[in-house]
Amino acid sequence: MARTRFPSWGAALRLLIAVVLLLLVTTQPRDLVSVGPQQTVQSINPKMGMHTRLTDEVEEWKVKRTLEMVREMGASWIVEFFPWAYVEPNRPGEDQWDHSDMVMRHATAQGLKVIARLGYVPQWARPKETTPLYLEVEHYADFGNYVYDFVQRYRDVVDTIVIWNEPNLSLEWGFRPVDPAAYTELLRVAYTRAKEANPDVQVLGGALAPTLAPPGSEWGMDDLDYLQAMYDAGAADWFDGLAVHAYGAKFPPDEPAAPDAINFARTELLHDVMIANGDGDKPVMITEAGWNDHPRWTRAVRPGQRIEYTVRAYQKVLEEWPWADVLAFWAFRYPANVRTYQDYFTFVTPDFQPKPIYLEVQRYSRGEPLTGPGGSQ
Repeated sequence: MARTRFPSWGAALRLLIAVVLLLLVTTQPRDLVSVGPQQTVQSINPKMGMHTRLTDEVEEWKVKRTLEMVREMGASWIVEFFPWAYVEPNRPGEDQWDHSDMVMRHATAQGLKVIARLGYVPQWARPKETTPLYLEVEHYADFGNYVYDFVQRYRDVVDTIVIWNEPNLSLEWGFRPVDPAAYTELLRVAYTRAKEANPDVQVLGGALAPTLAPPGSEWGMDDLDYLQAMYDAGAADWFDGLAVHAYGAKFPPDEPAAPDAINFARTELLHDVMIANGDGDKPVMITEAGWNDHPRWTRAVRPGQRIEYTVRAYQKVLEEWPWADVLAFWAFRYPANVRTYQDYFTFVTPDFQPKPIYLEVQRYSRGEPLTGPGGSQ
């Protein structure tokens, strides 16, 4: 029978030291991630924005690098999600602000303006076996308290907040029939509490999904009809601007708007609804938008088209839509590949490799001619 040989204590100690050194090299504790000197964004287009998806990014150096790359690309604005359930996961007043503090710290250092999207219900504030997108009216006040705490905490950093996300979709309304009047009441509560915390904060309503859902659909409501229903419920008093989602599908950004079409210019029709209700002076902020270049998705475009359409959309908003303050594309980067068509909305890979669209948008922001498949300006 062969004798089993065990490593000596010296060998074991050397192995332990090697493991510790490897961990020190491959991880960056928070105290080793410096915020760095104050930066400013250099860009020919001050309306350029990106929807960053840092909600589930754990490592601070990755948060910092993401925001550095946003600035270096030439975008002045970010839209970021700050879930209520992450701050008060188990009970009201729990106040777990570490992650949002970290994001704000680095966004400020990079000279970026933050549009904060608020939502996502903790388990204690919703019935069992419901999704975090389900919020009943008896808990509107609890959400309002979170809005108050958030706005007060970041009053020197965040000037704009978005209340909820795509409430005209059943999925985003907790798999229930959508309800513009109920959303308007939620907006009223959030608006009131936000203004108590900071009278100067700008509260955006809407963030409506572009959809052609027919009347009575179980899946949602046409965004134009939903916005009008919000006005009918008295929403005009409870938002300072409208958040809009403007996906282009297979159409270029200059494709004319039409009520029966989903394209980038559909944003003009939402603005027309605002004008019809006496709200034409309120700004529009496009907090999600974009084209997809997946090679096999039926709603995708070619990579060169995506570059061309993205740059043109930035320029269109700058030159032709004075009522639109921001165009933020979805999505800058994901913490990991999701291995679906969604990966083809991003501008940067999870390991921070810039995609061709990133480099071309960067050239655009510097006033340089495009050199990639999108052609030249």
